[in-house]
Amino acid sequence: MTAPRTKQSKRGRKVLHATAVLALLAGSAYFTVELRKDEQAKAPTVQAVTDKPGLRTAGDSLKAGKTWERLNSPARTVLRDADGKVLATFTDKARTATLTGPSRTFAEPANTKSRVVSESWVRLMPEKWKKGAEKQQWFQDWFKKYYGSEEDDIFAFAFQYVEGAPVKKDDEGVPYAGDANFGPINPEGSEGNDLRLEQSDFFDYLGIPYTFRNGVTRQPQKARYRAIDCSGFMRTVFGYRARYPLAPLDGQGDGLPRTANGIARSKLGADVIPLKGITPADRPTSIDVLQPGDLVFFKLDQRTGQRLDHVGMYMGHDTDGHLIFVSSREEVNGPTIGDKGGTSRLDGNGYYAATLRSAKRI
Repeated sequence: MTAPRTKQSKRGRKVLHATAVLALLAGSAYFTVELRKDEQAKAPTVQAVTDKPGLRTAGDSLKAGKTWERLNSPARTVLRDADGKVLATFTDKARTATLTGPSRTFAEPANTKSRVVSESWVRLMPEKWKKGAEKQQWFQDWFKKYYGSEEDDIFAFAFQYVEGAPVKKDDEGVPYAGDANFGPINPEGSEGNDLRLEQSDFFDYLGIPYTFRNGVTRQPQKARYRAIDCSGFMRTVFGYRARYPLAPLDGQGDGLPRTANGIARSKLGADVIPLKGITPADRPTSIDVLQPGDLVFFKLDQRTGQRLDHVGMYMGHDTDGHLIFVSSREEVNGPTIGDKGGTSRLDGNGYYAATLRSAKRI
């Protein structure tokens, strides 16, 4: 059933309302839709969208000629067109859905030459998917609204925080998007060794108090303003922006936990790559099951014991065929698909590929 709304302070409610309105109405310099070739010169370097002639729209979304199919591992339902092409995928227990839409190019010139060209649009459904949900009214209303829509999705939200992303403010002047840092300088750290402090969450980035659904209010730290660590980034994108329920800390409430370890080990969503363990021997033998929008979890630091200590979001293949993810990292000081501190690839035997341990579709 639809998650209840989060309780907030008066100012917090205004901020969230304004954010929701802006997410639907405001144009983003990182989400420019190019409808004609002569407009391509106006597109930003980070994200460009090119509409395709004959793209299916919401108006014909559920007409004859389309078929629903059930698949396993994980249990899911896919919608295909008359030619057998997958138009959408819905996974049991998960609220994230992947819809096929206009092709987009995601790039981060400041930190990498990689570019992800994708027709995947990742959106949050109002309810968890289950077998037969395509027949329910809530889904039909949602699908009619979002299939073929070019409103900002999860990917668009994510790229509104990479290096160089312009500041976007609500009607109270509170910045809710724009180039984000990872965290403040660690006074005891050094280059390549805990240079920046973790534990910066979305309310630190916003600089406002936030009251969660269980009544707990968290206060932002001034030193962490405009900063989000790896799990804070995912909570910003999926929670604060897309409205997935959030918990203040791990083990508190039924929302998205605070840390990478908490999210990975939670019962939320579907474990598309189940966690077997944290040792190198527990690295997944196959990652073919990954779908754009999946959360991917890593074991990077042996000092954190049995805890998984990094989380990102899988985006798909780059133009060289590598599997790319986006995450907030201290080496780049913020969200990135970049190369500094380890190329953001899940394939091969690089730093992050070797430390991948599990994946979840929330």
